[in-house]
Amino acid sequence: MVRMFAGIFILVSLALGVAASPVFVSAYFLWVTAFVGANLLQSSLTRWCFMETVLRKFGVQSGC
Repeated sequence: MVRMFAGIFILVSLALGVAASPVFVSAYFLWVTAFVGANLLQSSLTRWCFMETVLRKFGVQSGC
């Protein structure tokens, strides 16, 4: 689930932030892409992910 949310956030923010996209809104959406990437890097180093914590509170089980 975490990887799915990360992928969705990255693809949507790229669609909204790249000027060549038909749904372009603002280049500031590229900051969302950078934020998600930084969180993925941080979670790979610390083995802690905020999205995983949020999903557990909503009842999503860990693992595949």
